[in-house]
Amino acid sequence: MIGFFGRSRLTPHIPSRTRFRLLPGVRSIAGQVFAVQVLLVGLLIAAATTALVLQARSDSKQEAVNRSTAVARTVATSPEVVAAIGAKDPTALQPRAEQVRQRAHLDFVVIADTKGIRYTHPRPEFIGKRLVADFRPVVKGKVVTESVQGPLGREVQATVPVVGDHGSVVGVVCAGVTAADVAGRVEGRLPLVLGSAAGALALATGGTVLVGGRLRRQTRGLGPAQMTRMYEHHDAVLHSVREGVLIVDGHGRLVLANDEAVRLLDLPPDAEGRPVTGLGLEPRTAGLLASGRCVTDEVHLAGDRLLAVNQRPTRGDGGVSGSVATLRDSTELRALSGKAEVAERRLRLLYEAGARIGTTLDVVRTAEELARFAVPRFADFATVDLVDPVLRGDEPGDGAMRRTATRGIRAGHPLWRVGKMITYTGEAPQALGLGAGRPVLEADLRAYGGWQEQDPEQAAKIVGYGIHSMLTVPLRARDVTLGLATFWRSEQSEPFDEDDVALTEELAARAAVAIDNARRYTREHAMAVTLQRSLLPQGLPEQDALDVAHRYQPARSGVGGDWFDVIPLPGARVALVVGDVVGHGLHAAATMGRLRTAVHNFSALDLPPGELLAHLDELVSRFDQDQAAAGGDAPGIGGATCLYAVYDPATGRCAVAGAGHPGPAVVLPGGTVTFPDVPLAPPLGLGGELIESAELELPEGSRLALFTDGLLRDRGRDADEGLGVLRATLAGLPEGTVEDTCQAVFQAMSSPHPGDDIALLVARTRRLDPGHVAEWELPGDPAAVARVRNEAARQLTAWGLEEFAFTTELILSELMTNAIRYGTAPRRVRLLRARTLVCEVADGSSTSPHLRRAATTDEGGRGLFLVAQYAQRWGTRYTPNGKIIWAEQPLTGPVAPLGGIEGDDLLDQWDDLPG
Repeated sequence: MIGFFGRSRLTPHIPSRTRFRLLPGVRSIAGQVFAVQVLLVGLLIAAATTALVLQARSDSKQEAVNRSTAVARTVATSPEVVAAIGAKDPTALQPRAEQVRQRAHLDFVVIADTKGIRYTHPRPEFIGKRLVADFRPVVKGKVVTESVQGPLGREVQATVPVVGDHGSVVGVVCAGVTAADVAGRVEGRLPLVLGSAAGALALATGGTVLVGGRLRRQTRGLGPAQMTRMYEHHDAVLHSVREGVLIVDGHGRLVLANDEAVRLLDLPPDAEGRPVTGLGLEPRTAGLLASGRCVTDEVHLAGDRLLAVNQRPTRGDGGVSGSVATLRDSTELRALSGKAEVAERRLRLLYEAGARIGTTLDVVRTAEELARFAVPRFADFATVDLVDPVLRGDEPGDGAMRRTATRGIRAGHPLWRVGKMITYTGEAPQALGLGAGRPVLEADLRAYGGWQEQDPEQAAKIVGYGIHSMLTVPLRARDVTLGLATFWRSEQSEPFDEDDVALTEELAARAAVAIDNARRYTREHAMAVTLQRSLLPQGLPEQDALDVAHRYQPARSGVGGDWFDVIPLPGARVALVVGDVVGHGLHAAATMGRLRTAVHNFSALDLPPGELLAHLDELVSRFDQDQAAAGGDAPGIGGATCLYAVYDPATGRCAVAGAGHPGPAVVLPGGTVTFPDVPLAPPLGLGGELIESAELELPEGSRLALFTDGLLRDRGRDADEGLGVLRATLAGLPEGTVEDTCQAVFQAMSSPHPGDDIALLVARTRRLDPGHVAEWELPGDPAAVARVRNEAARQLTAWGLEEFAFTTELILSELMTNAIRYGTAPRRVRLLRARTLVCEVADGSSTSPHLRRAATTDEGGRGLFLVAQYAQRWGTRYTPNGKIIWAEQPLTGPVAPLGGIEGDDLLDQWDDLPG
């Protein structure tokens, strides 16, 4: 490691880049060492294998000689052999010799006389021939071992004498093996020898691989030239940089110190290798170097120098434990560091101000955030005064200010409280700052500077409380002054100075932008709320079918497009409507007004709920197409939702249809809560699908709740959870007024800060008294007109409405006559006594009469004109089986007849009908 970082006395310098060129084809040191080790191991194993083979050959030959000598001696000493040699036919020894040869696993056992003539031989043709051996020493009693070229090839043999009874040599015995047999024995041992050699080679190669890998990790795969170059570069850099470098091992001993470190720490010449705690360093610095802990720019004193120390551990994968420290002389920079720290602190302060001031679009909260941020970061006390119109979202003007926010490190301070109206005059710093549009600094409030003239008594309290310094800054945005921010410091803090003025200007500028944004949002929000409130129903119309209560709450973040309505319909029926427009703001409120007007207009046509929403869907699509053609930036209406329900108190039926809107909740008189299935249709403006209606049977006293999705969805609550809460709330309410039900649901489900508008409409059903409904069948005979007219007059008398008999008979006569002349069966007549008197004539035709002014020469066309004059309103309502022509009369008083025309004269117009 020392060689990588710099020179030391223990490390020789490597002058040449071409040293260590052992194997030119191998680039890295690890690769070269590996190749050399493999070559040396291979040579050693080859030599060892050769020696083992030669040794095996020698051992095999010696073994053959020893065995041959032993067999030859055994045969020579056998009495049978001695006796046979002296016999007349020595060749009789041939079977005996062959038997011994086979048992001894020799290639030949030959018995001969003293002249070398063979008596036996494995190949009989050689019997009687001279023995190939040096037998003359044998005849003298010696044993001879030798290798000769015999009849069987190259032979290794031993020749021993056969001694007779008198001690004389009577013959010789020669036994041995061929050289091929000896070689075969050696070859049998070769697999073992070669296998051992291969195992040794594999083991040596594996060890070499491990050594090479270790060396590769240590040298990072570098070659000799690269190692030399890296050493030279590191050595040059380490000793030339103007930053001290120290390497300390895991035992706290100094391993290396470059020239700059020696200079900065004034190290002795023999410092390397000694413990850092014994080098005469400052105790704190020595303790840090010995500990090896990580530090970054930690300042240490070294004589008259201030050193910035950075230290990191050096232990890595396979590395040596220890640490490396760098030393930087920061003495000259300390003078500038104070100013840099101040600037950095102020920049951080302004950055935090941008994140903490203006988090909401509320003027008062933004002012409070400014005061809360300044204390205690910048001041001990802070006050914010805003021009009074700013709090309402209006343009600021000249005049009094209102204390909007106050913050301090202690309570009980004498500064004016929130809500006080203040007008700064004279030499007050606030007045001077407003006039000049710049900060005003009063570094020492205890010295008279004119600031006391605004309120001398208050000034005395402020100084007596210990506040000694003040800095006031105008809050200006878009060249308009919105107010003032005043910062105060008490006895525990230094007074404000000129450096603080620049900071407060930037802080006030950012806060002023946030306050102005909040002011403009407040104005727009107020305009949107005003517009929306004006577009929503200002009061519920009078009707007899339902008891209705409602609640509406705009979103916290902006006014949306939720709306509701209650629309009286002919025949004492009532329509209930709730809708939701996508988005927030003025556009959503204006769009809501357009949709509400459209629903009112369509309801005048007395259409079924599904057809009405189909017309509304078509209208919304047309609105969006016109806006797209105009190229406006405002969002379209498409995506708005609506739920439309019509309740008939005469039958107790309620027809409901929805376009992308949640269905109603129904609470039966027994307390059971249901959510009826309303056919699902896409939101308005998407078109393409039929909108169907659902028919509900509602007993009298049932409660019907219509709502927008803002009631169901809230922070942390989805629509399904909202339906569960609504069901539980409605089921738990006792029988009470609709106002009680509406209030209980609203309190249980609405949020103090809703993210969306909430509209809730609760209605309790009523049923018309059956005695207030009169019906008659109307035959197709014109003579029936007078009969039904008379029965209607008697019914009015029974109801105590005799004064309405004339107009009612007139209206019924015209409507019945039209039904008989132009309509088809079935025909029915109905009178309803509710808040108004309703006359209805139904027939099976879908044609509708039209009002016109008849000329003096026309024979007809005056009937509907008279109906329109005498009825408060009239119209046509289509049914699945035809139509109903209806007319309503107010029950507050009879309608005056047309001027100069008697009632009998008018009724006589219908007497010409037969019957």
